[in-house]
Amino acid sequence: MKVSLVVSDLSGGGAIRAFLLAQVLIELNYDVEVIGFLFGKELYAIPPRGIPLRAIPGRNYPGFLLDAQKVLKNIDGDIIYAVKPKPTSFGLSLLKKLDTRRPLILDIDDWELSWFGGDEWKYSPSFKQLYRDIFKQNGQLRKPDHPLYVKWMESLVSRADAVTVDTEFLKQRFGGVYLPNGKDTEMFDPAKYNPELSRQRYGLSGYRVLMFPGAPRPHKGVEDVLMALEQLNEPDLKLAIVGGSPYDDYDDKLVKQWGRWIVKLPKFPVETMPEVVAAAHVVVVPQRETLTAVAQFPLKLTDGMAMAKPVLSTRVGDIPAILGGTGYLVEPSSPAQISQKIQWIFQHLPSANLQGMKARERCVKKYSIQAMAPILSDIIAGILM
Repeated sequence: MKVSLVVSDLSGGGAIRAFLLAQVLIELNYDVEVIGFLFGKELYAIPPRGIPLRAIPGRNYPGFLLDAQKVLKNIDGDIIYAVKPKPTSFGLSLLKKLDTRRPLILDIDDWELSWFGGDEWKYSPSFKQLYRDIFKQNGQLRKPDHPLYVKWMESLVSRADAVTVDTEFLKQRFGGVYLPNGKDTEMFDPAKYNPELSRQRYGLSGYRVLMFPGAPRPHKGVEDVLMALEQLNEPDLKLAIVGGSPYDDYDDKLVKQWGRWIVKLPKFPVETMPEVVAAAHVVVVPQRETLTAVAQFPLKLTDGMAMAKPVLSTRVGDIPAILGGTGYLVEPSSPAQISQKIQWIFQHLPSANLQGMKARERCVKKYSIQAMAPILSDIIAGILM
């Protein structure tokens, strides 16, 4: 059987979750294709080998109507799997389900409205503003995934035949089955890499390397790590930021203010990331206490865990439960606690590395593709009955 994974925007972070789900489905011997819009200039991430990808350029309304027809035509799987409750993924998938009666699974890996204030967000325009939002060339309601439309989609979540979520927050809000944000632990295997050679290859030799393997955004707390490094003022401590932000110039602002502590690395294919993460001494996931962060399962956790790295993170959302005592936790938005914990880890590095090995064992047991596969297999069996 074939599964069509429908992604709202392949130039956004949802692509990563889609590729992970594709890997799990391939493990279950399904034929898979990832289909989605490309609203940005380039793919957010290059898919792992063996995952077919169909990217269709996306525009605002009214051009979006023609783009949507192209995507609908290409959703040809026996099962439809929409990634994110957005009009550009779930909305089109619902239309396809109505037309073909094919079963539809919805995956929710973020609370999309949290970016706009959550339940506090309201759209109450004046008549004049409503006219501008609809008819002006850059009108807000011309955007296919405007939060008003996302709010409508959230009210239709029950129309899916099954729902998968990756945090307790999302489970409480939307129901569904918990399917973690796991990792290909066979690809991310520290036994295959030499950390010192990795540090040489990526310009990190001679440094004690903290690594943030993702796109910095304010809720992710990278500033708190940089403030901690400023407090410590030890020149051989560096924060390696891998990939940078495709959304805006936020990481450039970080470099402008704290450039002496930052080593910027480019975006890499997923197959290269294990070698990159191998270069880290510590992986940092310093989430702040925000609606957006509480709803997330940070992928960077399983990057570090799978590669047996000491993981330094914060007590936010599901993070303590995900680490299960195998990482190092501080309070959110606390540079002072981060600096103390960095010092402790490097003073007790053999012990911290043993914790990293325990994190790897936990990741293989709970968050590997092989651990995710039976959960998804049961879901599919349930909707095909």
